[in-house]
Parts: sequence; C-alpha cells; structure tokens
Amino acid sequence: MSRKPEPVQVIKQRRDAALSKLVAGVPYINYLGVSFDRRGDELTGVLAYDDKLIGNPMLPALHGGATAAFLEVTAIIELSWALIWDDVEKGGAPSEKVKLPKTIDFTVDYLRSGLPRDAYARARVNRSGRRYASVHVEAWQDNRNRLFASATGHFLMPSKDG
Repeated sequence: MSRKPEPVQVIKQRRDAALSKLVAGVPYINYLGVSFDRRGDELTGVLAYDDKLIGNPMLPALHGGATAAFLEVTAIIELSWALIWDDVEKGGAPSEKVKLPKTIDFTVDYLRSGLPRDAYARARVNRSGRRYASVHVEAWQDNRNRLFASATGHFLMPSKDG
C-alpha cells in the first residue's frame, strides 16, 4: 500500500526550518546581515546593504572583507545544505548542531567595486567527497550577468561519525 504524499506546505516548512537552523548556527552570518532565499534545493545568498559594510566611503564601495565573508559563508551554507538535503527530504531534521565544513583555502576575485546596495551570491559545488569539497561562488548586485566578485574555495568536510 502506498503512502499518501505530504502536502507541499509541510515539505516547504520542513526545508525552511532546516535552513533557518543551519544559518542560525553561524552568528557571523546574522551580524553581516546575510539571509538565504531558497527555491527547491537552490540557495541564493542575500547580503542586505548596511552602512557598516562600506570600506571606502569616498566611492562608496563595499569593504573587500565583507565581500569575501559573504562569498565564503554562501559557499559553506551551500555545502552544508547539500549535506543535510537527503535527511530533510526523508522527513528528518538536522541534528541539534550541524557540523560545518572547514575552509582550507579561499581565493576571491574582485571584478569591480561593490556598490552601496544589496548583493546576491550563488555557490556551485564542483566536487564534494567524504573528506574534501571544491566550491565556486559568484556575486552580483543589479544584474546577474555583471558579477562584482567571484571566489573558489576548498573545504575539509565534517566527518559523519561525530
């Protein structure tokens, strides 16, 4: 006998709750003002503009460190989201404290000045194994085809057994 499928609202609520729990585990994400827009399994990082993010008030331009941090947290959350996706889809919830990947190296390409407005980023996992992952991230503001920064990072994946 087949089970009745879950209502779409229940699935969305479970996914949103899992993502909120994941993001809440990193206080720096909240400090930066980063949130994540979820569409199915696709995440878009959103860096809400704030005056504290300006590095050069003469231009004004987003601080390079804020830009790099935004790209790095987007990569880490994307990797972590991919790790917990199967459990969330099976109806489970992520454990109380999700272990996050650790950054091995992270290289940022600053393509143009970040303007004093909201920024968006998407990460693509190039490779993810049991121990190591490689991720590429792109950030834009008004036009998805006009990137202001991109990055490539390598991460040490958390062990599954504690």
